[in-house]
Amino acid sequence: MTRERRPAVGYLTTLAAAGLFAVNGTVSTLALQAGVPPTWLTAMRCGGAAVGLLAALALVAPRRLRLSWSDVPLLAAFGVVGVALTQFLYYVAIGRLPVGIALVFEMTAPVWIALWVRVVRREEVRRRLWAALALSLGGLVLVAQVWQGGGSLDLVGVGAGLAAAVCLATYYLLGERGTADRDPVALTCWSFVAAALFWAVVAPFTASFDPAVLGTPVPVSLGAVELPLWVLVLWIVVLGAIAPFWLSIAALRHLPPTTAGLVATVEPVFASVVAWLWLEQVLTSWQVAGGLVVLTGIALAQTARAAVRPAPAPVAEAPAPA
Repeated sequence: MTRERRPAVGYLTTLAAAGLFAVNGTVSTLALQAGVPPTWLTAMRCGGAAVGLLAALALVAPRRLRLSWSDVPLLAAFGVVGVALTQFLYYVAIGRLPVGIALVFEMTAPVWIALWVRVVRREEVRRRLWAALALSLGGLVLVAQVWQGGGSLDLVGVGAGLAAAVCLATYYLLGERGTADRDPVALTCWSFVAAALFWAVVAPFTASFDPAVLGTPVPVSLGAVELPLWVLVLWIVVLGAIAPFWLSIAALRHLPPTTAGLVATVEPVFASVVAWLWLEQVLTSWQVAGGLVVLTGIALAQTARAAVRPAPAPVAEAPAPA
């Protein structure tokens, strides 16, 4: 039976996912400022999301967890590069840059994807790709304000943001390949499992983690409000990973990936507003203008591949492409 598409539902779920991701940036910044290393925070987010998704699917749809050995290489690369390293580099970036600025650098991933498929895969793309690349690079120059003594931003943070964009591009490219014949929800679940296993080996908690640190009170507002660190970690796992990932996948039932990607570009805007209201992270007029230019480039890049795959010639009784 063909599932009914409801574009309004797709737009709402995509916006909800972007909003949760945006708030997660500020909550994660508070955890980092409390002294939690990026490796620990990433490991807790990936491990918690893996446990939560495994439990949910085991209760609701255990058949979706079926896995074959042939799936392991792709899942390992998808989880390690696309999930574990993307999140780690993002945390490094927001530890040194305003949240909205870090996201602007990371969200350039669609531009590099379109460039990759044009140069490496030799796929035909629309000419707007080159305009997208020029706008994105020009916007990043404005965001970094490179005329101020080489740049007003921390170089390590900028490097981490751009590296996160490369890892995120890898996530999308591997996800495009993986969801062609796999359940996207199960793919997301197993990718978090792979990421959690990666951090269990690279940065095991047993080596230096003190569980007592989770009880550390953390100021969460400009007033006297404090919460224990474990509450922030729980938010990061449930509302910063499981819920927004699930919403973004659910949106694909009602919207094409290109449309969903375009709507998701509001995340840096949301994140900047949240960080401004919550952390008083104020951006300069040049950075705001540069961010808008970059988002325009991202929007063009998202549609650069819209006509990449020509429709097959009509054949009698041929099944419609997925």
